[in-house]
Amino acid sequence: MKKKDIDMLNGPIVPSMIFFAIPMLISGLLQICFNAADTIVVGRFAGHTSMAAIGSTASITNLMVNLFIGISMGVNVVVARAIGRGDRDGIEKAVHTALTVAFISGVILSVMGFFLSPILLALMDTPPDVIDKSILYMRIIFLGQVFNLVYNFGSAILRSDGDTQRPLYYLTFAGVLNVLLNLFFVIVVKLDVAGVALATIISQALSAFLVVRALIEGSSSVKFYFSKLGIDHKSLKEILYMGVPAGLQSVVFSVSNVLIQSSVNSFGSLAVAGNTAANSVDGFMYTVNNCLAQTNLSFLSQNFGAGKKERMAPIMKSSFLITVTSSLILGILCLSFGDRILSLYSKESEVISFGMIRVRYVLTIYFLFAFEEMMVSCLRSLGFSLTPMATSIFCICGIRILWVFTVFSHFRTPEALYIVYPVSWIVAAIAHTLFFTYIWRHKNPLGKREIMIDGD
Repeated sequence: MKKKDIDMLNGPIVPSMIFFAIPMLISGLLQICFNAADTIVVGRFAGHTSMAAIGSTASITNLMVNLFIGISMGVNVVVARAIGRGDRDGIEKAVHTALTVAFISGVILSVMGFFLSPILLALMDTPPDVIDKSILYMRIIFLGQVFNLVYNFGSAILRSDGDTQRPLYYLTFAGVLNVLLNLFFVIVVKLDVAGVALATIISQALSAFLVVRALIEGSSSVKFYFSKLGIDHKSLKEILYMGVPAGLQSVVFSVSNVLIQSSVNSFGSLAVAGNTAANSVDGFMYTVNNCLAQTNLSFLSQNFGAGKKERMAPIMKSSFLITVTSSLILGILCLSFGDRILSLYSKESEVISFGMIRVRYVLTIYFLFAFEEMMVSCLRSLGFSLTPMATSIFCICGIRILWVFTVFSHFRTPEALYIVYPVSWIVAAIAHTLFFTYIWRHKNPLGKREIMIDGD
């Protein structure tokens, strides 16, 4: 066991989870900081229309990318289980299948994003003073998606082996480069949103290169060889089985978010800019929750693969306690200092006022989302991926879509729009808890070590 690797199968649970989570948490927060730097630089030096142009593309980009990011979660589960079983052949096949899929998917996304950007942005009623910049920004961003997916799949492989430190280092290097290029392209060269997009894809290329080099030069069980690139059908089936439901769930989430973004667009570019700034702060909270959910998923998956069922309940309890508590603290901080934080993104009072509406109605109640996501993480680690997907689609996405066409259509205010977030989280949390309680008591999920199919 190398010092950089965390032993998920033995020893104290909470300290191991914390040491595993901290590098990944720092990595995620740095990534959000670097993304926030994009928005801050543009908002400060190019104006609110440029900031709105970047913000108006986020929901569409996520709509197209999240399926593949979800598949990377399947990579984490499959490789971690193979490591837990000591199946070296299974590890090798899963690793090379994953990176092959990442490259092919990235190329497909680049082509689709480049040609579909104008159509999708027009369908969202993007404000006229924003749409040209939005199209330019979105097209450049999609040209770099192959680097984004290779990094995410490679990082998932390293995390499954207990290595969260090297992805942190690589993201730090790439992020610093991103900020420096932002400042150069926007302030010095005056490239506006195109400069931000170019800085992003250049830094993503660096992070992808570094993570692939780590897999090639490493001596761990997840070593990568270019000569072994290819798709093993059994590994692909397992990765897709675990990852596609998560990805589809994210895609449907993105559909509802596209609809919400379209509703925000109806208030004009100042509202879009305020929502963009608040959404950037939202990203910090989401990253904390996602990091803790990924930690829970990795620990549960390895112990599930190793048959160490006695460790699983303590892992779950610790994860819930840490996640919900951290979300409560962050929500209070956002409510207390939200206007000061948003002033970093824009000097315009109207932008800050619009942003604070989202802060009050979404970020202060984020602990509900934290609880719901941790419950989904537990279910996926036990092999139940289809039912949580269906539940989330119905309880979160369905409610949000229905809300926009009913409640919001009668009360067309930002407050009436944003309140749908906590409403949908509450309904989903109740549904996931009921399903988890049922399978825990009646399905004996810890009695199997192979990947299960929902309902087995």
